[in-house]
Amino acid sequence: MIIELEERLLETIDMTVEKASDDELFAGGYLRGHISLSAADCEQEEIQDIAIFKQRIQSSLDAARNELTPADQVIVAAMWQKLSHSI
Repeated sequence: MIIELEERLLETIDMTVEKASDDELFAGGYLRGHISLSAADCEQEEIQDIAIFKQRIQSSLDAARNELTPADQVIVAAMWQKLSHSI
């Protein structure tokens, strides 16, 4: 279930590529890694709860905040909010 959800999220990101701004392309690429890592962790631990999956993604993003400028943090957070509400 989590793997299918990961695929849907990544597909959603991929579908925006043609019309995406540079900022959206950056945020999508950045989020892909956090989504895939969180899905792999859930799969390894046999977690099927979507809420836990979403929390793992958010925790991963929070832990990596210092990698991004404040402006990039806003862009990534906005895209993650949009994606997380779609699931």
